[in-house]
Amino acid sequence: MVSGSLECPVRGEMLSSVVPAKATGGNKDLELTSMDLAMKLHYIKGVYFFQPEAAQGLSIHDLKEPMFQCLELYYAASGRIRRSESGRPFIKCNDGGVRIVEAQCDKSVDEWLAMARNNDHMLAHDQVLGPDLGFSPLVFVQFTRFKCGGVSVGLSWAHVLGDAFSASNFLNLWGQIMAGKQVPLQPNSPAHNISQFPISISRKPFSLKKVDPVGDYWLTPNNSKMVTHSFRITAKQLHYYITTYCIHDPNKISDFEIILAMIWQSLSKAREDSGPNIVTICSNNSADKMAMLPSNGMTLSTVEADFCVSKVEIGELAKLIAEKRMDENGLIGELIKGDEVRSDFIVYGANLTFVNLEGMNVYGIEMKGLKPVCVNYMMNGVGEEGTVVVLPSNEKDGGNNGKMVTITLPQHLLLKLNNRLQIDWNIVI
Repeated sequence: MVSGSLECPVRGEMLSSVVPAKATGGNKDLELTSMDLAMKLHYIKGVYFFQPEAAQGLSIHDLKEPMFQCLELYYAASGRIRRSESGRPFIKCNDGGVRIVEAQCDKSVDEWLAMARNNDHMLAHDQVLGPDLGFSPLVFVQFTRFKCGGVSVGLSWAHVLGDAFSASNFLNLWGQIMAGKQVPLQPNSPAHNISQFPISISRKPFSLKKVDPVGDYWLTPNNSKMVTHSFRITAKQLHYYITTYCIHDPNKISDFEIILAMIWQSLSKAREDSGPNIVTICSNNSADKMAMLPSNGMTLSTVEADFCVSKVEIGELAKLIAEKRMDENGLIGELIKGDEVRSDFIVYGANLTFVNLEGMNVYGIEMKGLKPVCVNYMMNGVGEEGTVVVLPSNEKDGGNNGKMVTITLPQHLLLKLNNRLQIDWNIVI
């Protein structure tokens, strides 16, 4: 693993606010679901890189102006957290606004992308809700100018507002407005999410971990130094892994499932067979991924291995993942709806958590008709078991997309995993 520069290349941050073009009115409140509350200590970061041709001639005013109309439709993103008399949080749609961050980078876009990919988080503002919870913005958008004239758009999004698909849709809408494209006049509500996996029997969910109360400072307690690193896997590599190691059912194993199996097994080896035996999978199966009222529409499921993960054939592990997931959404709903409504939980890092963003339209955004050259997403507020985020890469290989993989783990464990991935799969992170 190549180390990033110790000197921070991003500097000169300036803050301002943007509110909806028209007052939301109607005293609208957004009730938070059990899934929203389960995710409240987590934050989503997305970074979109554009070359100079896409940003040429665009001022900060040009970048900010479409946000006013965007927030008129995505009005919940401009709200603030409040508590009901019972203490349950909700979003007050009071047009409090989102924060705009302006920054500069001493490197070019190409130089940044050529570095070890452990600094992308610098291009999206660090965000925590609280301790003044009622005044904390739910969304930050950071525009970073590179020395070459390129720009990155960094999104920091409170997970309590919605999942990564909601966050991506928000930025895609901003891009459509900036391009002068027609957008819906009214926001559409998210469709009901229907799981394709078996529903677990009545018990406490494995995908959720209760933590000490955090009060009005929504930050995940953590005793380990967590680090994040990203790397690409090409479509050619994925085809080789599936056709070589899943010879009995190559058409039934997805790219995501083989990546999950490879990392799960290599991490088990790095931990000298001390686990994990249970992993969490976060996927989005909503019938309407383009809804403009944000929601946490993911399905949380778990997979348990009753064998030694480090020693099983990788095809068998991938088959287990594909066929034996247990949906836990109903269990989470029942738990948080009951006596645990005032409790605090984490999902990402409660177990080793794999987040499937394969279906997310991350390259749907354009500036001056040009798509980003690279997009990355990562999760903040991750527990010590870690997360793995998988999303499409922009690199085409035989007409198919490769994958961008972003891993967050305790620092010592990420170093060991890097060694195992090189030995087992010839993957260098």
